[in-house]
Amino acid sequence: MKNNLITQFEKRVWSGVKKLAAFRAGDTVRVHYKIQEGADKTKFRIQLFEGVVIRFRNGTADGSFTVRKISAGGIGVERVFPTYSPYVDKVDVVAHGIVRRARLYYLRELAGKAARIRTKYVSKKLEAVAATTVQAD
Repeated sequence: MKNNLITQFEKRVWSGVKKLAAFRAGDTVRVHYKIQEGADKTKFRIQLFEGVVIRFRNGTADGSFTVRKISAGGIGVERVFPTYSPYVDKVDVVAHGIVRRARLYYLRELAGKAARIRTKYVSKKLEAVAATTVQAD
């Protein structure tokens, strides 16, 4: 349980931070992450990291989410992203997963078809229709 004073401070400091897409554990996401190019502090490139969210930890300053993907050779790679990091450019939700757990650590031991998650695919057309209906209201 956080102190009330700390909570008020975090609300004030983190109110201007850009919001990410709404996602949760089990969703397949594409994270656009800024990577510094060379020694120049002003040059950045965007690198994509696509995988399944196996953990989403809510919070303000200490919020983070873990994304797991299977890279070349069938090796699993996990990466932890701070939710409000300035290096996380945006997060695209590719598919919403149908899972019953908040932490999907059991996927680490599974391989191949056993590691699949049932999904509801996100359509770009449906997102556009939903966005226009929200703006019309």
